[in-house]
Amino acid sequence: MKRRTFVEVGAGSVAAVLWPRGGMAARRAADYLLVPMDEAQADHLKAYGLTYRLLNRTGKAEWFLNYRGGSFLLPGDGATARDAALSGVTVEPVDESAVFQIRAEIKESNMDAVPLEKPPKVAVYAPPNAAPWDDAVTMVLQYAGIEFDKIWDEEVVSGKLKTYDWLHLHHEDFTGQYSKFFLNYNGAPWLQEMVDRNERMARKLGFRDVPANKRAVAYGIFQFVDNGGFLFAMCTATETLDLALASDGVDIAASFADGTPMDGNASAKMNWDRALAFQGARLEQSPSLALFSDIDGHQVNSPDRRQPLGTFTLFNFSAKIDPVPAMLVQNHRQVIPDFYGLTTSFMKNRLKPGITVLADEPGAPWAKYIRGDRGKGTWCFFGGHDPEDAQHQIGDAPTDLSLHPHSPGYRLILNNVLFPAAKKKELKT
Repeated sequence: MKRRTFVEVGAGSVAAVLWPRGGMAARRAADYLLVPMDEAQADHLKAYGLTYRLLNRTGKAEWFLNYRGGSFLLPGDGATARDAALSGVTVEPVDESAVFQIRAEIKESNMDAVPLEKPPKVAVYAPPNAAPWDDAVTMVLQYAGIEFDKIWDEEVVSGKLKTYDWLHLHHEDFTGQYSKFFLNYNGAPWLQEMVDRNERMARKLGFRDVPANKRAVAYGIFQFVDNGGFLFAMCTATETLDLALASDGVDIAASFADGTPMDGNASAKMNWDRALAFQGARLEQSPSLALFSDIDGHQVNSPDRRQPLGTFTLFNFSAKIDPVPAMLVQNHRQVIPDFYGLTTSFMKNRLKPGITVLADEPGAPWAKYIRGDRGKGTWCFFGGHDPEDAQHQIGDAPTDLSLHPHSPGYRLILNNVLFPAAKKKELKT
């Protein structure tokens, strides 16, 4: 059995007990459990799951923005203490006096305390046969112990999205071109199965082809956000969702369908009013390049691919003035190694006015992490495929998150998952 470590939490306050991985609960229930999210935390990723499960038990929590890496304050009940011990999450039992001191520190700084009240109902958009390790968000939800449902085209088109609070998209190509995988993987069984499955679904839903089906799905997702939902997208889905939304009446998949160059006027015909994040993008004309547009700053499948990868830096936001972006960048690291995806980054000259850049590569013309509002809802785009696999390839071994419990990139994903749980009156940006 590991020894308990005792740390003083402030002058005149009682000692806090840190429960290391495999440790035991304190003999006497604490008033509260502080979940530190700085370097003291044994498993940053599972700490989000601990907080989510408390909310799922109808408990209440608080998110201390900008305090010790974005720490959580949970009630000191036995169920939460046991969950923390079993999960290997570091918690510090604190009494009313210690919490009073923390609140005083928060009040006099750019920090804030945001109530968390209701766990979001989470959906991940993925085909039924999607491997659980092929999506960073699915992996981290499973690792953290956060419940989610898988949905696909039929659920979106039928309106089932309205039953969820939070939706994730990953590497789906909403232009209906299968990410142009035919250029490098033509004949691969998995690609043929993808085509067959999508074509069957398009016929079942009554669409003339897959691009028309995906455009309708994209619009269903747009309506989900417009009506108050929270959308989080990574990789290809970020770019292709907006391309599909802006392409109403423009056949942007024509070059894919018949192997001829795209209509030279297609870019000028795009209607960007409905797009969430981007405007004025130039569509890729050549059917021989696995690119969609000039939105991606890294152009990963182009001869002009930007390499080597650098790092991206999270912006600092005042939690009192800008609680929404502050919530989305909570972390114990500010500088994070970059990682590729089919869409890795977002050119700043393609962002709509009013879009908030949450992280970028200093000195580069692209952003890595952006957010905005649409109607009653909110969306957030994070470029790249897997924060702990810089150059993930099809067929690579899945990332073992038990080897990356402190991943700052995966923390950004989990910030987004807990965001809808925040008490709405606190979100006034």
